[in-house]
Amino acid sequence: MTVTELRPDPGPGPTVPRPSGPGAAVVLVLLGLLAAAVWATAELRLNVATLVDSVGNAADFLSRTVPLDFPPLGEVLALSAQTLAIVVCATLLAVLVSLPVAVLAAANTTPGRSVRYGARAVVVVARAVPDVVLAIVFFRLFGLGGLAGVLAMGLHSVGMVGKLYADAIEQIDEGPRTAVRSTGARRWQELVSGVLPQVLPALVATALHRFDINLRISVLLGFVGVGGLGFEIATALRRLDYQRGMALALIVLVLCIGAELLSGAVRRALLGAGDDGARAPGPLGRRLGRVRAELRREPGAGTGTRPRILAPDTTIPPWSPRRLRGAGYALLTGVVVLASLWGADLAPWQAFAGLAGAVDTLGLFWPPSVGGILPELLAELVVTVQIALAATLIGAVLALPVGCLAARNVAPARWVSTAFRSVVVLVRGLPELVLAIVFVVITGLGPVAGALALSIGAVGLLGKLVADSLEETDVRVQQAVRAAGASRLQVFTAVTLPQAAPAFVAHLLYQLDVNIRSATLLGVVGAGGIGFYLLNASRVLEYGVVTTVMMMIFAVVMLVELLAVWLRRRVA
Repeated sequence: MTVTELRPDPGPGPTVPRPSGPGAAVVLVLLGLLAAAVWATAELRLNVATLVDSVGNAADFLSRTVPLDFPPLGEVLALSAQTLAIVVCATLLAVLVSLPVAVLAAANTTPGRSVRYGARAVVVVARAVPDVVLAIVFFRLFGLGGLAGVLAMGLHSVGMVGKLYADAIEQIDEGPRTAVRSTGARRWQELVSGVLPQVLPALVATALHRFDINLRISVLLGFVGVGGLGFEIATALRRLDYQRGMALALIVLVLCIGAELLSGAVRRALLGAGDDGARAPGPLGRRLGRVRAELRREPGAGTGTRPRILAPDTTIPPWSPRRLRGAGYALLTGVVVLASLWGADLAPWQAFAGLAGAVDTLGLFWPPSVGGILPELLAELVVTVQIALAATLIGAVLALPVGCLAARNVAPARWVSTAFRSVVVLVRGLPELVLAIVFVVITGLGPVAGALALSIGAVGLLGKLVADSLEETDVRVQQAVRAAGASRLQVFTAVTLPQAAPAFVAHLLYQLDVNIRSATLLGVVGAGGIGFYLLNASRVLEYGVVTTVMMMIFAVVMLVELLAVWLRRRVA
C-alpha cells in the first residue's frame, strides 16, 4: 500500500483557498496606511472641538467678507479672458508635447524598450515636479507675464495627459492598424490613419478634463506671479481685502463650474451617453466605427478596391452637413486658440531673451542648499505627509456616501442622484487654494487649514470617481439578486459594493497621490507643510533651498507613486 492510498479522500466538496502572500501583503499595507491616516488626524488635532472653537472666527470672517466687492464688469471680463487664455495655451502645449511622448511611451507604438522607458520617465518626472516650482524657475528665466504660467502648467500637465494618452494608445484595436500596414503605409501614415482615429475621443476628453484642472491651478500660480484672476486674488488677500478677494474667488468658482459643465457636455456630444449611462455613439464614435469598418476590409476584397483612406487616388469627400459641422468646430477651435495666444501675452521676444541667459539662471538653482534649516525642512515634510493622509481619510468618509447617492443604480430615486451629482460638480468647482485661504482665516495658520481644505476638495474628485465606479458595475448580477427577493440595501452590500471595492481602493490611492502634491502647494498660503518654506526661499532668492525642497518633494511623491502602482496592480 502506497502513501497516496493511505491519504483520506477529500471528496468533491469545496476547499478553502489559503491566503496568498501578495494578498496578505496588500492587506497589511492598507491597514498600515489606515493606521497612519488615523495617527495623522490625531496628531494634527482634527476633531469636532477644533471646529467648534473656530466658529467665532468663521463669523468674524463672514462679517469682513460681506458684502462682496466685485470689480467693474469690464475689469472682470478682462481678467477672466486673461485667465482663460493662459489656461487654453497651457492645455494646448500639454497636448502637443504629450502626443509624441505618448506614442513613444505606449508599448505597441514605441520603436524600442529603452525609448519607452525614457518616455515613461519623462511622464513620471513631469507629474512629480510641482507646477509652482516650475513657475518659479520660469519666472526667473522669462520674468513676469503669461509665458511662465503657460510653461509651468503645460509641462506639468504632460505628466497626466501623456500617461492617459499612452494608456489609450495601448488599448486600441490592432485590426485597423494591421490593415493600414498591409497597404504599405509608412510609419507616420500608420499612426495617423490606424491609431489616431481610434484614440481621438480619448484625446479630446482628456484635454477637456485637463483644462478644468489647469483652471483651478491658475489660481494657485497667481500667488507666484501669474497674471489673471489668481494674481488679483493674491493681491487682495495680501491687503486683507477679503471683500474683493472672495468676490474674485466667486468668479473663479463660476468659471470652474461653467468649464466643468461645458466640458462634460462636449464629451457627451462627442463620445455619446445614453440616459441610462450606457455609451451611445456620438459624432466621433460614429466616425470611428466607419473607419474601423473600412480598415478591416482586406485590400482587393469585395469590390476590388483598397481601403479608401489610404488609396493613392483618394478624392476629397463631398461637403455634407456633417462635414460642414466638423469644419465649423475646427474653425471655432482655431479661433479660440489664436485668441488665447494673443490674450495670454506670451511675448516671444521675452522668451528669446530668457533662453539667452538660461545657463546662468539655472546655475542659481545648483548646487542644492539647506540654508541652515534642514531640521525645519524635514519636520515640515512630515507635516505635509500628515496633511495628505488626514485629508484622504476625512475626504473618504465624506465622499463615499456622497458618491454612493450620486450613482444612478444605487440612489433610491433619480432626483437623489441628480442632486448629489450637482453637489459633486459644485465642490469640484471650488479651488482648494481658495478653501485653504478661508480655513486659514478661520482656524489660523497651520496644517489644520490645509487638511480641511483638501478634505472638502476630495468630496468633488473622490465622490465622482466612486459614483462612476458604482455605475460601471455589472447590473445583471444586481438584477438577478433583486429578483430573488433581496432588498435594495442587501443588493448594495452583497453585490454592488463588492464589485466596486477594488476600484475604491485604487481611487483612494489616487486621492492620496493628489493630496501629497496639493498639500505641498497649499503651504504657499500658510496652510502648513513645506510649501511655505518653498515660497519664502524663492522670495529671498535662496534658489539652492528651492532645489532642495523640490528634491525632497520629488522623493516623497515618487515613493507614493511606486506604492500606489504596486497596490493597484494587486487589487485590480
